Amino acid sequence: MADAGQLEAEQQEVERKVEETRQRFRNEYVQDSTDKYDPRDVERLEKDDSLVESYLTWRHFVVEDTLKMMDESLQWRKEYGLNDLTEGSIPKWMFETGAVYLHGYDKEGNKLFWFKVKLHVKDARTFLDKKKYVAFWLERYFRREPGMPLTVVFDMSESGFSNIDMEFVKYIVSCFRVYYPKMLSKMVMYEMPFIMNAAWKIVRSWLGPDAISKLKFVSKSDIQTYIDVEHLPPHMGGTDPFRYSYPPLLDDDFQSPISENGGLLSEDENESKDGETEPSSPLELSCNIEATCKPRKVNFVEENAKLEEADKIDGANGSRSTRRPSTTFKGPLLHISPAEELCFEPKDKRKCLITLNNVTKNPVAFKVRTTAPEKYRVKPSSSSCEPGASINIVVSLHGGSQASLQDRFLVMAAEMEQNAGAGPPDLAQFWKEIPKARIMEHRMRCHVFESSKPTLSPLINSSPATEMNSHQDLQSMIMQVMASNSRLEQKLNQCLWTQKVLMFLLSVFMALSFGFSLLYARQRIF
Repeated sequence: MADAGQLEAEQQEVERKVEETRQRFRNEYVQDSTDKYDPRDVERLEKDDSLVESYLTWRHFVVEDTLKMMDESLQWRKEYGLNDLTEGSIPKWMFETGAVYLHGYDKEGNKLFWFKVKLHVKDARTFLDKKKYVAFWLERYFRREPGMPLTVVFDMSESGFSNIDMEFVKYIVSCFRVYYPKMLSKMVMYEMPFIMNAAWKIVRSWLGPDAISKLKFVSKSDIQTYIDVEHLPPHMGGTDPFRYSYPPLLDDDFQSPISENGGLLSEDENESKDGETEPSSPLELSCNIEATCKPRKVNFVEENAKLEEADKIDGANGSRSTRRPSTTFKGPLLHISPAEELCFEPKDKRKCLITLNNVTKNPVAFKVRTTAPEKYRVKPSSSSCEPGASINIVVSLHGGSQASLQDRFLVMAAEMEQNAGAGPPDLAQFWKEIPKARIMEHRMRCHVFESSKPTLSPLINSSPATEMNSHQDLQSMIMQVMASNSRLEQKLNQCLWTQKVLMFLLSVFMALSFGFSLLYARQRIF
């Protein structure tokens, strides 16, 4: 009881600090300078307690420091037009380079934000666009996963002194130190060249004492301390086959269809989205994975209709084709079956069940996300479960897709109040407001049984597209080999030039030594 009372008192103190900070910001900063900030950002601060709390937490609940941070952050957001920043605001070539992107997770489940340092070249003419480019990615993730931290990976392999841009690094650090509170989990520095040691000592001074502990300097031998092998590229000793390409913007984070305000779409809206054939921009593609940008001769409307019909038949037959879970994960809110793996057999089993049992005395809201939303249908993907009740979630493979060992699922659950609404709008608002500490998360992977008989693909007409895709992959590989050869030639030329300089210096040194020797000999004679 004492712990519960202390916890309640601490929560009340946090709420008091939030209200005090909001009131002072309104009176001391907003009132006398209405044009200083974007009204949408001010409105968000007024309504979102968790956002104000994140600023307070990042500044150790010192209100004065928090107000200064909020002021600087909101001014920066208006200067860069973050609320209106779109893909079209940034030069296309920046997306095509693949120097910055989101992909994969660390061992703590934090999203990885990659910086390929070798692809960055200091150029004052493009500096502003590069800053907007980083802000675009951060804002995109911030809106999709509010309150979820990022792990930044600076991949310095094959980089050199020409890739160092301390102003750009300082800007990136400022994004996490000031503009996006609590967003930085850690900063992993991979294979930092010796010549950069002095530069990164300067970066440490920018981070401040709280953030210095977040710097992790690693090499190929110890990077797996923070990131599993399945989320590391081959040159880091990993097995992740991911290759950045554009379009679309690749991002394999756990995702359900998301509306403009960040809430989950209803089941009906989800179905209507599936039937769309021309998304308005690459960022709005629900199939946010490499295969979706390749041409395929498939009528998706017909495939959706066939799948819906199959769902009705399976429902009438008691889901006889659905694999029943046999193991159970016992969480504080839900018991989830299966415990770790969703099992798919290549030919006969194209569906699996996830069974949720509510073990609390209140309704529990849940949602299910996957790393491959274009391959799987999850029904229901978001709903609530009454106390003591159980719900079966059907996970089915879409069209001719095949399950992969790389695919992952995430079940998120949070306890609701007794009188809370259970409709899609209520649940969307609930997930926006719920603190991360109250969310139970459980991850599952896919297990694919090997089949002795080859399975026939129903997409017979897609063979020309497959040939085209293979041709495109071959071209991409050739381009990569040519780029690697070019880099090797440059390095070889640098080595030859260095060798010539050293030989020249050695010759001069030997000549001088010989001259001094003769001079010394003459002095001895005379």
